[in-house]
Amino acid sequence: MKKFALAVLVSGIWVNFSEFVRNEFLFKQYWLDKYASLGLEFPSDPLNGAIWGLWGFLFAGCLVYLRSKLSFMETLSIGWLMGFVLMWLVVGNMNVLPFELLKIAVPWSLVEVGVAVFIVQRISGCDKS
Repeated sequence: MKKFALAVLVSGIWVNFSEFVRNEFLFKQYWLDKYASLGLEFPSDPLNGAIWGLWGFLFAGCLVYLRSKLSFMETLSIGWLMGFVLMWLVVGNMNVLPFELLKIAVPWSLVEVGVAVFIVQRISGCDKS
């Protein structure tokens, strides 16, 4: 249980750090412009940040669980699909996704998940291929 909790904590910190850097430093203007074009204000209250932080730790918990059952590549693939592709489908369907950012977000998110799964593997000692 300690290894599980530590793996969630450390990989969750990584996921949240990666998300913060990407969305705050690289994509902030994309988000602001997209929301402004819709006549909306981009939600950036502290509560929104806290919810995204919660998302990052829950996502990390899912990766820890998946890695205990699946291989590295299976965990990366399923985790990325469920964590990012499904989110982009929903946000795109709501017409608030700036699609031009996907050219950076897709590879960034794959690396983000890959590093998170690597962290999980190192901490939890998973030996599945």
